[in-house]
Amino acid sequence: MQLASTRTYEWHDPAALAAAAAAVPGLEFLRRVVAGELPPPPIASLLGMEIVEVAPSRVVFALEPADWMFNPIGSVHGGVAATLLDSAMGCAVHTTLPAGTAYTTSDLHVRYLRAMTVQTGRVRATGTVVQSGRRQATAEGRIEAEATGKIIATATTGCIVMPPA
Repeated sequence: MQLASTRTYEWHDPAALAAAAAAVPGLEFLRRVVAGELPPPPIASLLGMEIVEVAPSRVVFALEPADWMFNPIGSVHGGVAATLLDSAMGCAVHTTLPAGTAYTTSDLHVRYLRAMTVQTGRVRATGTVVQSGRRQATAEGRIEAEATGKIIATATTGCIVMPPA
């Protein structure tokens, strides 16, 4: 029997981060996170994902697959890929929103094309806005292996946009 492994991580107060997000337009907020002026959200700290590119209507996250992410059959759990895609697409939508406007995922469709493992190496998830309106937004995404460019998964999402009260 193998010995158990241990993993630790730190995160910052999510309420303070949410308040910072509400105070500025989405694009500016995400640029501040990338610049290190604001901390990453707790889910990014948990999974070790980072925002590597931010532009209007487009965000790219990166993640290094690890064995602690594995499912019982020896590959990264699909929920990790779904979370990575949901984050990239949601943040892409966030770049289109004015200060004080919130959003949430209404639906998420992921298509897994190949397994992700430690041997895959670092992956990049790109989220791109298809349409962003006053009440709804849609985006598409894909995860690619950074070293080979092979597509691991694709996704689409819908978001509910919630203007300030």
